[in-house]
Amino acid sequence: MQHYFLGIDNGGTVAKAALFDETGAEIAIASETVPFSAPKPGFAERDMLELWQANCRIIREVLQKSRIPSKLIAGVACTGHGKGLYLWGKNERPAYPGIVSTDTRAWEYPLRWEKDGTAQTVYAKTFQKILACQPVSLIAWLKDHASEVIERTKWVFEAKDYVRFMLTGEAYAEITDYSGSGLLNIRDRSFDSALLEAYGLGDLCDKLPPLVHSTDLCGKISASAAQATGLVEGTPVAGGMFDIDACAVASGVIDEQYFCVVAGTWSINEYLSRRPVTDGSIMMNSLFCMPEYYLIEESSPTSAGNYEWFINFFLDKEKNEAAEAGLSIFEFAERMARHVAAEDCDLVFLPFLFGSNYNPEARACFAGFSARHTRAHMIRAVLEGIVFSHKTHIDKLLATRTPPLAVRLTGGAARSREWVQMFADVIGLPVETVLASEPGALGCAMSAAVASSTYRDLREAAAHMVKLGSRFEPDSAKAGMYLKKYKLYKDIADSLDHSWKGFSLQTPSTELPS
Repeated sequence: MQHYFLGIDNGGTVAKAALFDETGAEIAIASETVPFSAPKPGFAERDMLELWQANCRIIREVLQKSRIPSKLIAGVACTGHGKGLYLWGKNERPAYPGIVSTDTRAWEYPLRWEKDGTAQTVYAKTFQKILACQPVSLIAWLKDHASEVIERTKWVFEAKDYVRFMLTGEAYAEITDYSGSGLLNIRDRSFDSALLEAYGLGDLCDKLPPLVHSTDLCGKISASAAQATGLVEGTPVAGGMFDIDACAVASGVIDEQYFCVVAGTWSINEYLSRRPVTDGSIMMNSLFCMPEYYLIEESSPTSAGNYEWFINFFLDKEKNEAAEAGLSIFEFAERMARHVAAEDCDLVFLPFLFGSNYNPEARACFAGFSARHTRAHMIRAVLEGIVFSHKTHIDKLLATRTPPLAVRLTGGAARSREWVQMFADVIGLPVETVLASEPGALGCAMSAAVASSTYRDLREAAAHMVKLGSRFEPDSAKAGMYLKKYKLYKDIADSLDHSWKGFSLQTPSTELPS
């Protein structure tokens, strides 16, 4: 009998559910935008119960589209954006709005901990730099500005662990997500009261759920969740994984030979290693969903989200022309960019709309405008700027190891042949695409396939469920030209570094959002 696996992926703006068979073939998919609000500068929040209702709707939609009987679904698993914070209250309701990973309200805390030595102290256990969007920073902010929220909290969740809790009624902390939270002792693979005390968060210990692994069975679909979603009560639910792990697994990155690059809202650049990189040269080590590996990561919110923003704000006329031509706006825009040769585009875009990879106060901008530049030049500059930002991360990773056999690319950029080729040319490495429109959902569905005993482990699941697309070799004739452009990109970013403070009006807020 054929078995099916449901993967649920909750990103920063969109909730997705996808059903896969044992070969990794996508049977049906549904998605829904779950908007977030910004009640104050730096805030990015969403209603947790609205998020759950959106998940119920997309699960029902997938079941309806697929026409697969729910009883044939052998397992369910969740993935989602890392960082952020989802607090569940002692009254069995949300203790506070969900906080997504683009929230920057706690920007002062990493700086404070760096200055007073806390960051150096905890690094020996966390192996990562502290970020404003991590749960540790957000909880510290809430403790200082809204202590009653922490007092009424029962469980500290990450996004996907909250959704799994709503599916099963059982609270767990899946280890890949929490290893990126700043709250977990990665060295010992455990929660650590001394680590929490170092942040001044010692009273948090009893609010952290029991730790589990990605392929562990973490409960079953409850009666109430079955009624809300259309799933069968008692269907096994796996631990799932952090979305950057899910994308790696769905890309077949299950050993040390390849890099995984995700071009979504966040620029994710990563590889697997049996040992963490602890010299401070990279942003983050976390625990991978295959327990023998660490995930070595360089990331920032500087990727394809910038491109979507540009299209939405500047290409209204082109949207109409694209519709008349029967093309998506992305296809139309890339066709425009194709008419501008790489060597003819001297416009530079810094993709720092949602933050940067070097300065928390940096902003997005175009540099080098002249009267000859057109929207086509701007599109190419945006595409190049995003790739250049990825390269700054990839160069840091390459400094820690030998080059990979290839880069496996997923996310919005992977859908454009021109953009994928640009990645290969700029990075100077072969780039392979993955035949998965929703790699995050596929990756967590693979964990469900293991938890349900369909496959022995994630390596066996990958052998059956991962399908690669095309391979793009770097064009050596363009290497020198792109190196010059990349140097100009870095020079502009560096020269503006001292100016960003002049743009920043954000100050720590002591008021709660209404």
